[in-house]
Amino acid sequence: MELRCTEQINIQAFRSQLVSWFYHNQRDLPWRENRDPYRVWVSEIMLQQTRVDTVIPFYLNFMRQFPTLTALADATEDEILKAWEGLGYYSRVRNLQTAVREVVSEYGGVVPNTREEISSLKGVGPYTAGAILSIAYNKAEPAVDGNVMRVLSRVLLIDEDIAKAKTRKTFENELYELIDPEDPSAFNQGLMELGALVCTPTSPGCLLCPVQSECGAYKQGLQNELPVKSKKKKAIPKQMAAFIVRNKKGELLIEKRSDKGLLAGLWQFPNFEVFKGSQQELEQGLKAEYGIDAYTYSDSVQKIEHVFSHIIWNINVYEAEAEEAITIKETPLRWVTEAELETFAFPVSHQKIITHSIRGE
Repeated sequence: MELRCTEQINIQAFRSQLVSWFYHNQRDLPWRENRDPYRVWVSEIMLQQTRVDTVIPFYLNFMRQFPTLTALADATEDEILKAWEGLGYYSRVRNLQTAVREVVSEYGGVVPNTREEISSLKGVGPYTAGAILSIAYNKAEPAVDGNVMRVLSRVLLIDEDIAKAKTRKTFENELYELIDPEDPSAFNQGLMELGALVCTPTSPGCLLCPVQSECGAYKQGLQNELPVKSKKKKAIPKQMAAFIVRNKKGELLIEKRSDKGLLAGLWQFPNFEVFKGSQQELEQGLKAEYGIDAYTYSDSVQKIEHVFSHIIWNINVYEAEAEEAITIKETPLRWVTEAELETFAFPVSHQKIITHSIRGE
């Protein structure tokens, strides 16, 4: 397959077709109400590895709580984690707050409008930088994500593996030539929208495509062969036990995860990896991990599968009765009432425990 660069298509036709299509077909999304750089920034961080339909309610709630850079900068970590609860990839919101605090302190509360400055902020990679600069500031900067690479792989007949990090540079270089200097905001959003609505991963809607006349893959019948993308490694399953531990007051035991690593800083129910899941193993594990002398009911009350990119948690949930718990790990333990659970941010898997096994919904 031959590499097709931007010089081999009618660039002006591609620009006008794409921009015109975007203005007539763009979805009504809350972050498109205006071009405020902060609003654009929050939306782009939320949309990383998350579907648009999932993001919308989280975005609206987040912006109600933290409508300005200053509001987010002044929030506590527990507040931002609670607002982000359920979106996953929690390092995103931590990095966002760190970067926002820098903007408030170092840039007078104005989001930088140069690639060098904005790229220096924590959590702002090449795509996010390009998205903010083009959408909010209308600068002719490329914003290359999976949707964009899929569209341009087909249009330009690029057969490099889009799963490899180095391939992004190829698309950025092409986009510097291809992007519409008159309306880079609509152009970049148009590419993203085209990938989401028409030039989809499977069964692309070529007959409805506004840039069909410029698409090399469509002309050669290769739209289903591109993009080239190597498969990820399979996630490794891990057998886990989680515990609804109650004391004589009926309070529940929760712990805060370490401030580093997977799901950092979130609260959870006591849990650990198991091998046989026998009552003896469960009770000994609670003693070793948490210093709890407890009676554990041997039958699980709930089974949960939670899939991460690299690991799968297969969680059996058990009920247990205990007198007290002594902190022997670095993470703090706390007894709380059922009502108080609402004030803590839990990962999705442990939210399911609250909903199903505690509230019985």
